[in-house]
Amino acid sequence: MQSFFNPYDVGSSFFDLLRQNRPDLLPQVQLKIEGAPRTESRELMDTPHGTTILALKYRDGVVIAGDRQATEGFQISSRRIEKVFKADDHSAIAIAGVAGPCIEMAKLFEVELAHYEKLEGMPLSLEGKANKLSQMVKANLPLAIQGLVVIPIFVGYDLRRGEGKIFKYDLTGGRYEETEYYATGSGGKEARSAMKKLYRPDMAEDDAIGVALEALIDAAEEDVGTGGPDFVRGIFPTIKLVVTAGLHGVSETRVREACRAIVDLRASVQRNAGAEGETQAEKVQ
Repeated sequence: MQSFFNPYDVGSSFFDLLRQNRPDLLPQVQLKIEGAPRTESRELMDTPHGTTILALKYRDGVVIAGDRQATEGFQISSRRIEKVFKADDHSAIAIAGVAGPCIEMAKLFEVELAHYEKLEGMPLSLEGKANKLSQMVKANLPLAIQGLVVIPIFVGYDLRRGEGKIFKYDLTGGRYEETEYYATGSGGKEARSAMKKLYRPDMAEDDAIGVALEALIDAAEEDVGTGGPDFVRGIFPTIKLVVTAGLHGVSETRVREACRAIVDLRASVQRNAGAEGETQAEKVQ
């Protein structure tokens, strides 16, 4: 006979509801195989990995972005993976790590926030949302130890304070707020270096989008796991904005034009540098 459960028995958390009543529906993978050779265990670890994601604050809110490439070992497993997801009307989550558990967590987090709002009649505060995600990352720790790492960036617009916020996480569920910008993933270091040079807290929207794309392009140039803009296939980074009016995506056309402007400018600088070098060489001769 099927047993029914009352969602109010575990409060307003959908994640806790699943964990108590249907743990089989939560992300779980068993990588340990008794008696399996080390080579087989290593093959199980060759799962698609999402790579570089970033977020930065600007004058009107927060930009959150990610490249579109996923890698599997030393090869590309997907060129069009999505790494930036809506959490609710005023927040978004970007994921880096093993693609499967990352995407599952992002979707489960969206359901978690909707479930809370339906039961409580009001949305969680931005701090509460960040704490909920922290609990989910902490619950993934056993899988992370086995190699199925999930590292998110969470951003939202705090309607009470009238400002955008950025939260980063570690493997244990530790939650930390960044006041300006942050990037993680395989190209995170290169992206942070780019933003460090270009970032200004009072940037307008177009400038903030430009800095995000500059950082992702820099990461793609230095990190083999990060995909840059692909004008041949029409693949470009995903960018979303979180502002007072809510969450909205930046159109592909707008991203394409911004990427083209950045690439053309860099090509022009390279040509000018080459021409100047030839001139100097002629003078020396």
